[in-house]
Amino acid sequence: MKTVNSPDVIIAGGGLIGVSIALELRERGLQALVLDRGEPGQEASSAAAGMLAAFDPETPLALCPLAQESARIFPDYVRKLESLSGMQVDLRGQGTIALFDGPSVPAAPALGTYHKLSADELRRIEPAVAIHGHSAFLVEESSVDPVLLMRAALKAASAMGIEVRGGTEITGISAHGSRIEVTSGQGRLSAGKAINCRGAWSGAPVKPRKGQMLAVRPRDTGVEHVIHAPGIYIVPRSSGRLVIGATVEDVGFDKTVEADAIHDLHRAAVEFVPGLAAAEVVASWAGLRPGTPDDLPVLGQTETPGVFTASGHYRNGILLAPVTARIMADLCTGKAAGFDISAFSPLRFASASINSSRNSY
Repeated sequence: MKTVNSPDVIIAGGGLIGVSIALELRERGLQALVLDRGEPGQEASSAAAGMLAAFDPETPLALCPLAQESARIFPDYVRKLESLSGMQVDLRGQGTIALFDGPSVPAAPALGTYHKLSADELRRIEPAVAIHGHSAFLVEESSVDPVLLMRAALKAASAMGIEVRGGTEITGISAHGSRIEVTSGQGRLSAGKAINCRGAWSGAPVKPRKGQMLAVRPRDTGVEHVIHAPGIYIVPRSSGRLVIGATVEDVGFDKTVEADAIHDLHRAAVEFVPGLAAAEVVASWAGLRPGTPDDLPVLGQTETPGVFTASGHYRNGILLAPVTARIMADLCTGKAAGFDISAFSPLRFASASINSSRNSY
């Protein structure tokens, strides 16, 4: 691929958010250079479960419009990636079976998407599930395989002539007139704009939130829907695997996989899908979600003109990739974002500015 040394936009972070923004910018006639400190796509993007939970009651209210719009455009986003990459990403639309302690959905952001299931209905559509006195609802949501999605995004970027460089640690950024200068271990680069998409490595106030997960391959028990129960979720893949997650831990950048945590997750899944007791554990891993103090993403212009941030997506990085790409491309081309993103402004954290941290890029 041709090396780009004077791009329109430099994107720090080669996860799904960063690569999706680069693709959106390319469609609008701009050339982006994506730089990643490690192997592109190998951090949170590939470690996620892939639930596109746009109507999760735990989603902060301010985030619901973005989450629901991103879910709406996600199928088109997938079709574009599949067309450019020539591969399939396993987007599944069977829906989610959500289990709650009470008889109703707690503070659901869109009640119309929740259909309460009778015992007979549940047995008919997902006979392997045991509800143990919980109320069951069918939710109109999808899921995707993040590993395949990330691979497709990188292949799509290559097909569009976008350079994605791995092993490039950015050490500094500064404004020089109308240009942004980015310093890395490989030298200095100049661009019209720069975007911080480094996830858990974005710098304060973004911080890592560890999540441990496992994958099992059932022997006899198949599950077609995502199962989301108190403290556990189970996400089926078309390959026959089931992904089970996830812990939420504030332990810095520690990605250690702990046998006790994996055992506890497996046991919790067995409570709601008893047939998984005999399922073989085929993989376990830990990822670092980019969290913020208010659990909202950080989107928009920083204190430095021409420098933007798109980070802090926490549990919803996969879901929010398409809408984030559109918002950031709008901002980079001088357009209005199309959404009220004031609640996500980087400037809301005046005492812990992302742009001031030495780990910002």
